[in-house]
Amino acid sequence: MTADPSMRDDFPKKIGKYRILRELGRGATSSVYLATDPFAEREVAVKLLTCMDAADERMARRFRNMYLNEATLVGKLSHPYIATIFDAVDDEDASYIVMEYVPGGTLEYHTSVARLLPVEQVVDIVFKCAQALFFAQQRGVIHRDIKPANILGTADTGFKVSDFGSALSMSGENTQISGIGSPAYMSPEQVRDESLTHQTDIYSLGVVLYQLLTGKLPFTGGSHASLVYQILNIEAVKPSEVREGLPSTLDEITLRAMAKDPARRYPTWQAFADDLSSVVGALSPPQSDLNDALKFAAIKGLSFFHEFADVEIWEALRVTRWGRAPASTVLIREGDQGDSFYILVDGEVRVSRGNTTLNILKPGDCFGEILYFNAPVARRTTSITTVSPTMAIEIKAAALNAASDALQVKVNRAFLSILLDRLTLANARLAAA
Repeated sequence: MTADPSMRDDFPKKIGKYRILRELGRGATSSVYLATDPFAEREVAVKLLTCMDAADERMARRFRNMYLNEATLVGKLSHPYIATIFDAVDDEDASYIVMEYVPGGTLEYHTSVARLLPVEQVVDIVFKCAQALFFAQQRGVIHRDIKPANILGTADTGFKVSDFGSALSMSGENTQISGIGSPAYMSPEQVRDESLTHQTDIYSLGVVLYQLLTGKLPFTGGSHASLVYQILNIEAVKPSEVREGLPSTLDEITLRAMAKDPARRYPTWQAFADDLSSVVGALSPPQSDLNDALKFAAIKGLSFFHEFADVEIWEALRVTRWGRAPASTVLIREGDQGDSFYILVDGEVRVSRGNTTLNILKPGDCFGEILYFNAPVARRTTSITTVSPTMAIEIKAAALNAASDALQVKVNRAFLSILLDRLTLANARLAAA
């Protein structure tokens, strides 16, 4: 699907209930339009199937199955790093998919040597894609066409995986399509038209990582046969031999993701994501702000978030503010008004009332949470002072109240668990007194 710089105006002015604003792109099987949803009052992307009258009956059937693949995913893949599919319509007038409009272009722009992203940003993007594809796998979906053109940029420099028309549903509800995908990103088992698992997507994302790091594909050929031969038989050159300065750990991660034998490839998305997360920490300067990959890894390791699903952790990241403080800093002062609570990520803090120390909190503990259950703005009943250099997450009560029910339930359960632990500790101290 390619955008047309001439801003073509030979498009329908309305598709179903959606008013068309302009064409976003046109391909062999469909056209995509920017439209408005009059009921939800938002901009959406409408992908209209345009090949139903294809002369080749076999190709028409294939395109039809690709449409049905995406249509079955309406409402099933709700994740911060997956472009949401809102609606699907299939009637005698038209067949189309209504999707989230992601306005920032695709990762394809950053695959040339002249426009490469910073290495730490590349790793962060691939880490998020790995989490998104793990979420899809948990719901029985293998993408099968991971490539830079199918990773869309958001207005705030984030990215979302899109285009599940080639996806393989492990539920087997629809006729599956063989021999699809973009050849340069296809795994050896996909080239051989063998049965596929999530590891084929791991391979393809490894190729994307390679290309974003170096500005080159690991395998190229003057013909399809030459490309296939290389994918099946030739080992890729290390990324650091193509682009100087890349750490050897990135060589290892990239080449393991692209291992020809699935038994040597990453067995799980989590194993791939864990290695990406570790290398992000090494790439980031000590004083730099944490990126999302490091924040996700930090949150996942805290006791407060042990019962949270990955998608709930991603949502939590969107309502948090992170900050560092040196030792002896007063974070909360008794008697002051406040409208937020905190979760300690690193270091220790002292809880006091007057001149009396009530408790010492460690990573994973929270403080200031009483306001979440009280008035929107209330007075603090204790002071919180850092004992050592700390990092803490701040969450505004209003932001959490506006979050999903699932996130609020998990936060409430975490609070309840902490309250029970504190009551147990208090009772033990009373009994020992």
